[in-house]
This record gives sequence, C-alpha cells and structure tokens, in this order.
Amino acid sequence: MLIQDGKIRKIHAISEAKAQEIKNFFQGAIRCHDKVAVGEWFSLRDLMGGENFDWNGTPLQELFEAYRGRSDALKMTAKSAGWLLKATIKDDPYRRYETKKEAFTRKYRWVK
Repeated sequence: MLIQDGKIRKIHAISEAKAQEIKNFFQGAIRCHDKVAVGEWFSLRDLMGGENFDWNGTPLQELFEAYRGRSDALKMTAKSAGWLLKATIKDDPYRRYETKKEAFTRKYRWVK
C-alpha cells in the first residue's frame, strides 16, 4: 500500500494476465530488497537494472517485445515497467510504502 495515493496508468501493450505476471515478479523482487536493505529507498532501476538488466526468461522480456520495433522501445518498456511497479506496491495489502521523486526517478521505501 502506498501511503501517498497517486495515479496508476493502465498498460495497454500487454494483456492483463501478462501484467499480473510482471507484478508477481516485481513482488518477489521487492520482498527480496526489503529483506536485505530494510528501510532503504529503491527504484525500478535498483531492482531490474545493472546486473539484472538481462530480462531473458522473465516476464519483463514480454513487455519489451510488445514495444520492439519502435524507436523508443526501451524508454516505453521502462515507463510501463515503472507504472507496473507502482501498481504492485499500491496493491500490496500487507506492507506500507512511502514514495518520492528524485531527479525524474520514482523511489519507494518500506515503512515498518
């Protein structure tokens, strides 16, 4: 649950079922982050970038495939993934998160 309520955009490039797969994937990544970095801010880039940028074999690959062929495919994938991450956090009935925007990047932190 997000402490600060904000808008969530629907992703039209993929089906609801695929979007749910990505949200489930994100839920696991968020819980892992929360376990090893309690109280630290995180962003989509922290969870799915850097060493985790190779999305082959993950639900995120299908999101990228939905935009393949567009000149802005990576940018649109990142934006859509960001909205899905926000929706995942907002829909979590068990944990509360605060959010902030820092230099065009949306960040989240678990509030125990």
